Amino acid sequence: MNGIIFAVITLLGGLAFFLYGMNVMSSGLEKMAKGKLEKSLIKVTSKKFLALVFGAGITIAIQSSSALTVMLVGLVNSGLLDFGQTIGVLMGSNIGTTLTAWILSLAGIEGDNLVLELLKPKNFSLVFALVGILMIMAAKKRKNKDIGSILVGFAVLMFGMTLMSDAMEPLTKMEGFTSLLTAFENPFLAVAFGAVFTGIIQSSAASVGILQTAASAALATGGGVTYGMAIPIIMGQNIGTCVTAIISSIGVSRNAKKVAVVHLSFNIIGTLICLIPFCILSYVVDIPFLKKAITPFEIAIVHSIFNVFTTALLFPFTKMLEAIANKIVPEVDGEKQGKLLDERLLTVPSFAVTNALDVVVEMSEVSQKAFEKAVALVGNYNDKEAAEVSEMETLLDNYEDQLGTYMVKISSTGVSDSDSKKIAKILHTINDFERIGDHAENLVDVAREINDKKIVFSHEATAEIAVLKDAVLEILRITDLAFRNNDLQMASSVEPLEQVIDDIIADIKSHHVSRLQHGNCTIELGFVLTDLLTNYERVSDHCSNVAVAIIESQHGTFEAHEYLSHVKNDPNSAYTKAFEEYKQKFAL
Repeated sequence: MNGIIFAVITLLGGLAFFLYGMNVMSSGLEKMAKGKLEKSLIKVTSKKFLALVFGAGITIAIQSSSALTVMLVGLVNSGLLDFGQTIGVLMGSNIGTTLTAWILSLAGIEGDNLVLELLKPKNFSLVFALVGILMIMAAKKRKNKDIGSILVGFAVLMFGMTLMSDAMEPLTKMEGFTSLLTAFENPFLAVAFGAVFTGIIQSSAASVGILQTAASAALATGGGVTYGMAIPIIMGQNIGTCVTAIISSIGVSRNAKKVAVVHLSFNIIGTLICLIPFCILSYVVDIPFLKKAITPFEIAIVHSIFNVFTTALLFPFTKMLEAIANKIVPEVDGEKQGKLLDERLLTVPSFAVTNALDVVVEMSEVSQKAFEKAVALVGNYNDKEAAEVSEMETLLDNYEDQLGTYMVKISSTGVSDSDSKKIAKILHTINDFERIGDHAENLVDVAREINDKKIVFSHEATAEIAVLKDAVLEILRITDLAFRNNDLQMASSVEPLEQVIDDIIADIKSHHVSRLQHGNCTIELGFVLTDLLTNYERVSDHCSNVAVAIIESQHGTFEAHEYLSHVKNDPNSAYTKAFEEYKQKFAL
């Protein structure tokens, strides 16, 4: 009895090692993509066949169809992908997930030859573990450390597989084990078991691996998991793997929910198409091979045939699957939109960073529109437009809070060097975009004061303020485009314009003092003018900060003072040329 209890504990421990190793390996493989994964996914999903191939490729790369599905839910929820683009990827993931079974089937290779022994995963994984640990400890480059993590993850995965295999051996000798296998001769029970067990551990790869382990252990004791048992279990495993996506779809937008629905309906329909004729044939006709014991290698073959067949069969009917999802998840009036930033994407940091960058681009756009509205209110005030500026400023505050928290969470997941630069750029710019919103609201207050007090500037001051306004709107436009397109050349043109704006403001202040001395202006007008100029100047400064962050992010350093000193002190630089051009364009 004690031996059985210990075997069960070992089996569960082996499963834990297996799942942890797969997680470590998947994480390392994703980091190796260096952010290229999301760009390629978004690009190829517009074509159905390419989406299928790419879905299979990504699943092979990250070794988890569940992770890919959760990733797709997050991408749709965050607006990076359209729902229809995900269907081909989901189908491809069912094919890609079969690779794990092929790797695990190598454990069943028989022979005393050294080469054959080395082909067994439990043997070569030990070499992987040694090499991986050395790379993690000694390597200086992040890429090499990620490779080390992949190797160690695979070794831990195979160690878990070995533990499960060792634990299964005494369990197969139990009297109850034979009767348990007999129960799975009922295909409906076998499908249900495969679905429930896979749903509990949330990994079809691990579920197939355990089936292979059970088949191998049963063969060693003279028994066996038959084809008739294994085929329905494999069908059920495909349904069970949808549980992760269903859980991840809780609380997301309608389109994101439909991703999980398509994944589930695709696997259920595929299973029914195969299960119904399988049951009819097995009951009506005596098929000898269904009673034959199946090997781990043959399980990998069955798993691949089933997934490829169902995918090929349903691939022409993606529109039908989309219609089913639309029917199951109908339109709801006043439907709550998905979250600003989707935490499901944190499992794949490169996607999370892309999601965050898209939100910062939107933040840039909102800050620009808020300031444009505020500028338009000066001399033409109305409460409705003022309220809209206030709403935009509140939205920008929310953007900054959520992005700051999200960036901390992404950083803790372990990211590539490329993504680290993007994160740094985001953290160095979100405060500037938020502050532009603050100055827009300040400008509304100035506009309200001008309106309430019926303040009128002199013709000279009005003309000068108009030039300054055009220059500030121009620097906002350039900054937004530079950030949106990560355009270094455009970013480099921000600083010279910022310097021109500073000079314009200095001239306006000087002219105001002169008018004041000649009695052509009042102290009260001066206070309002100073508030106006201060907000224009601060916005220009924040644009300069954003531009510097864009440029410096490419070099991995954020020494703004050093950069600005360098470009301003070089008389032959592009800065000097741009400064002169802007000086002429915005001359008072």
